Amino acid sequence: MDLNFGFELDDFQKEAQEYICNKKSVVVCAPTGAGKTVIAQIGIHKALELGKRLFYTTPLKALSNQKYRDFCEKYGENKVGLLTGDISINREAQIVVMTTEVFRNMLYGTNLGKIEENLKNVEFVVLDEVHYMNDEQRGTVWEESIIYCPSNIKLIALSATVANAKALTEWINTVHSETNLVNTDFRPVPLRFYFYSEETQNNILPLFEPGGNINRKIKPIQIKNRFQAKKRKISPINLVENLHKKDMLPAIYFTFSRKKCDTYMEDCSILNLLSKKEEHEIRTIINSYIKDNPYLANHKNIGYLYQGVASHHAGLLPALKVLTEKLFQKGLIKVVFATETLAAGINMPARTTIISSISKRTDNGHRKLTASEFLQMSGRAGRRGMDKVGHVVIVGNQFEDPIDAYEIAKAKADPLSSQFTPSYSMVLNLLQRFSLEEARELILKSFGYFSSNTRLKPYIDEMEKISEKLNAIENFKCPHKLKSSNLIEFNKTKNTYVQYRKITNTLLKQAKHRGGKNAPEVIEYSNKTKNLYKKMEATKCNYCKLYKKHIKEIELQGRFEKKLEKIKKTIEFEKDTYWNRFIKLKEILTQYGYIEDNYPTDKGIMTGAFRAENELYLAELLFNGIFDNLNYSELAAVVCAISTEEDRIFSRPRLKISKNVKSSIFRAREILKKIHQSQKEKGIDVFMNWNPKFSAYIEFWINGGEWSEMFIDDEFSEGDLVRAFKRTIDVLRQFCTIKNIPSEIANNASLAIDCINRDPIKED
Repeated sequence: MDLNFGFELDDFQKEAQEYICNKKSVVVCAPTGAGKTVIAQIGIHKALELGKRLFYTTPLKALSNQKYRDFCEKYGENKVGLLTGDISINREAQIVVMTTEVFRNMLYGTNLGKIEENLKNVEFVVLDEVHYMNDEQRGTVWEESIIYCPSNIKLIALSATVANAKALTEWINTVHSETNLVNTDFRPVPLRFYFYSEETQNNILPLFEPGGNINRKIKPIQIKNRFQAKKRKISPINLVENLHKKDMLPAIYFTFSRKKCDTYMEDCSILNLLSKKEEHEIRTIINSYIKDNPYLANHKNIGYLYQGVASHHAGLLPALKVLTEKLFQKGLIKVVFATETLAAGINMPARTTIISSISKRTDNGHRKLTASEFLQMSGRAGRRGMDKVGHVVIVGNQFEDPIDAYEIAKAKADPLSSQFTPSYSMVLNLLQRFSLEEARELILKSFGYFSSNTRLKPYIDEMEKISEKLNAIENFKCPHKLKSSNLIEFNKTKNTYVQYRKITNTLLKQAKHRGGKNAPEVIEYSNKTKNLYKKMEATKCNYCKLYKKHIKEIELQGRFEKKLEKIKKTIEFEKDTYWNRFIKLKEILTQYGYIEDNYPTDKGIMTGAFRAENELYLAELLFNGIFDNLNYSELAAVVCAISTEEDRIFSRPRLKISKNVKSSIFRAREILKKIHQSQKEKGIDVFMNWNPKFSAYIEFWINGGEWSEMFIDDEFSEGDLVRAFKRTIDVLRQFCTIKNIPSEIANNASLAIDCINRDPIKED
């Protein structure tokens, strides 16, 4: 295969090329920035050479859009297609870029057409960023895609560095087809690590000494009191200026707060980072871009772009982020202040990455970054063919010890862990195509089940410890070579003797008081006591110094045996945790009339076609008439309430929802409570969205409201609103395409989509 990349391929790329040319599946595990995209291009060339097709899947719509643009430029628009749920361009092309969720949905068939038609003539599927299997919300999609993908289609799975790449490959080899691993820690542009804080007198110090130890010049930040700690703020201006003087720009400055991204951009806009030539070039590109996107003309962030600084996070308009990416790729944005989502595959290589903190806030409080999170961000440093080394600067603060920065910079990648979770949609789709037993076999093919020994390791370790203790008790070294049963028998005799002795003494006292010393019952118990004592004396345990220790261990034996049995049951339950969840979901669906005799009813077949996080909830609203008698703007407002996942707390929205929408949303909440109760009774929890925060805004927008009017005195950002509106469109579009949806609802959904999908929403 004649390929010319303009540079000599690295060894790991050549190895992957050999497998692909021999039409073998391959897992390529390499550091961020090592050149995994080249391997995907090898697959593309091979597919084109064979006259076959290739699907290129990515975890994010933004990444799919970027790959589509790149491939159109490289291979021609006629050869490339795009499918992202809301966009369908040239879907019959030889190279089709799509989100992994769209590919998974293709494998289910249903409303996307027959599976054999969807996959016709496909030779390769590239699963880009396959380490997204770790993603708590969407990791299931990758496992489903691998399990359900026909074995004649070869997989090219591209992953960042993970600790258990071999286990991942073995699993794919088991559930799909023969798969080879290409695993490397090679980086074409090596990284150098630095530490920066006010304590270092604004100097960027190497993190490591030549021997590999932490640089002794780096000292913890000294804080005299809590008040000082709260007041102290680290400004990025000195650091960015320092990097500019040392010719270490362009840089990505990672911070875990949207607000800080914007604030840092504003702070650094006072710096003179661009040459006159660059100022002219950036102005030309921005002005041209604004002609195509006129609503950006007065956007507050545009002025900062002219200064060579930018912000990049989920709160921004998609078109603004695309412009930022274009300018950064051309080297015209010198610093982009970004949240960690930028590390997820977007092509924005930098000379330097700056990591503002080695901990971040989560729903469960602050926690340190994982090794893999740090590697993803730091791996953005170093541009192949442009930089000899990439620079990673860790910013110190008063709450973190420099030794923590040192340790995370040295740490190896974390293992990939399964997030496989059966859903209502999965149950309905599998039972349309497979028997219950066949569905069980597919569920048990999950990576989670395959790697359950790792997940269950704490239980297995505990079981082994208890087994060792039980074995030690069973093999207790008795000096008289007696068995446990002999000791138990002796102990029974001893306990009985003690009881009889007490009774005999009591009877003697009573007889003496009455003057009947030789009463028959006294003689009887006295003789029995003497006989028991003689029996004890005849047993060697009576004189053994180890008796107490031995009997204590035997008493513990029963407790250990009960605990061992409990752990064994836990292991068995946990091993089947996926199947147990599947069965409970099936039982709820049966209870609600979506399944009968282990096969979906007409209601179930329709519901299985939904692609939403809350498919059962959505179906229940539909079948309970919640969407009936609503006009198109009201329908969108109600759908928005069950599509919005935004969980940040804002004050009461300024715009008010209409009476019809308010009533429907209230009824929707009652249905939600009912489903939650059913789930609670089964001991499962499936999260369902109910958040009417943006309902009034989408109603206002559909009815002709101006974009800028929605942000007067309100606390959310443009990106939040765009995302909420787009999620609403995703659901409304399904109302237009799924069979048997009432025509009035389908027509209203179509009208609502047309009204929502105008600038700046339509840009992606």
